[in-house]
Amino acid sequence: MASSGNRTAEVTLATGFGSKPKSEKKTNYWKKNSEKVPGSIKPVYSAMYSPADIPTHAQKMSSSRSPGKQKTKKGDSFANFDSNTSDVWDVDENEDLSFLTPQKRQGGHAPREVPSVKSHDSGTITSHNAGSDRIPSTSDSKIDHNISANVPLDDKKPGTSSPQLSSSPARVPAHQYEPPRPASPIRHTSQPPREPGEGRVEKFKELLFDTNTNLDELRKQSWNGIPDSVRPTAWKLLLGYLPANTDRREQTLQRKRSEYFGFVEQYYESRHESQHIDTFRQIHIDIPRTNPLIPMFQMVTVQEIFERILFIWAIRHPASGYVQGINDLVTPFFFVFLSEFAVGEEVTKLDNFDLSKLKEENVKQIEADSFWCMSKLLDGIQDNYTFAQPGIQVKINSLKELIQRINAPLHEHLDSNQVEYLQFAFRWMNNLLMRELPLDGTIRLWDTYMSEPEGFSVFHLYVCAALLQKYAKNIVKEKDFQGIMLFLQNLPTKSWKNDDISLLLAEAYSLKYMFADAPRHLGQQKKR
Repeated sequence: MASSGNRTAEVTLATGFGSKPKSEKKTNYWKKNSEKVPGSIKPVYSAMYSPADIPTHAQKMSSSRSPGKQKTKKGDSFANFDSNTSDVWDVDENEDLSFLTPQKRQGGHAPREVPSVKSHDSGTITSHNAGSDRIPSTSDSKIDHNISANVPLDDKKPGTSSPQLSSSPARVPAHQYEPPRPASPIRHTSQPPREPGEGRVEKFKELLFDTNTNLDELRKQSWNGIPDSVRPTAWKLLLGYLPANTDRREQTLQRKRSEYFGFVEQYYESRHESQHIDTFRQIHIDIPRTNPLIPMFQMVTVQEIFERILFIWAIRHPASGYVQGINDLVTPFFFVFLSEFAVGEEVTKLDNFDLSKLKEENVKQIEADSFWCMSKLLDGIQDNYTFAQPGIQVKINSLKELIQRINAPLHEHLDSNQVEYLQFAFRWMNNLLMRELPLDGTIRLWDTYMSEPEGFSVFHLYVCAALLQKYAKNIVKEKDFQGIMLFLQNLPTKSWKNDDISLLLAEAYSLKYMFADAPRHLGQQKKR
């Protein structure tokens, strides 16, 4: 590079700093300037001011300079500074960037780095030498605040003035001269933050209490779970118990509740008659076994409610009558509709709730609504409970074929150990996995079942397959019939949370997506 006394450089308003030989055609970076200050740092106006303000500010800066020319000192030219400085601004990739190549330093001294400066935005700190205790700057007040904080500078050379930070009180704070940042994809808002799930609750309320509820949109929103506060109304709508039109709902509820208690008055007294005594006896035996670990179900009042619901349903459905397992299906409805009146109580924390705290009218409403919603559910899977339970038989055979296609080693392991799918999957189909999952997990599962077409019949098959697939490795580790059956009848799912249920449902949905629309593909065996 030529001697600093023969060549000078000037800040170009549009780009930055640097120097170029006169023979270079591209001169948009550097121009000659008679008012040079060797070794000083000048502001990049385009980073500090809008284009309209650059000329005005340039005039002010020019007027503050000494009109006379300043002589440069040997070894202290701006080119020496530039040889060890990387510009922070983007440049045209067609421009000659050879001037950015660092030159060999004189002396053997390591370059001194700028002390650590905390970033105004990210809070990160740049590294610096332990012996450095101040920020280098020019001796005058014209300091460039746009130079990156981690740009290395040359050591102090003889004959150059020691850089000092301007102490003028009129100096504009450095944070105002920060280089422009790219737009962030995260937009900050002045609105107060919402509570978790608050937005979903509002969305559900808009749907549920619209003049005519959009059931398709309600199913879409409910697939990923329904907030506790709106679940009672959402379930009634999804099952078809309530009409979509809000003006007809109250009248419908009054009519259906009155109709249920009309059935109770008409049929319940016949429970001791010879034709019904066997049915009622079985119900009476099964009720205390329903969730025996939940204290509420040991209350006499609650057991009488369940007896009435199950007996009336059996009387009105003689083709199937009462079958063990149906008693479990009342439980989720009872808890969900109880939460509608137990203000401030979560559904999963009603185990010890005292039903005597509620008005008798509210208790009757819970009972009637539970009966009708359970009836709506059983209408779609009634063949599970008719003679010989053909619905369950078909689903278990489909489960066997599905596992054979998606996990042949698991199927072969079960088959080689004489484990029949009927031996462990019958309970999964009969009780809809209620004996395998905690109560809150069942309620979350049913949110999705009610959102799916034929959720309790068709989609439940894929949930069972996903559950079997999840524990395939554990099952294969068991080497005999007894070990396999003990594991399958005591799955480690009792402590599952909603996230675990959501993952299971996602896997089940992927299986349904692959096989539900291709029943021939599901039943087709691999050709050998």
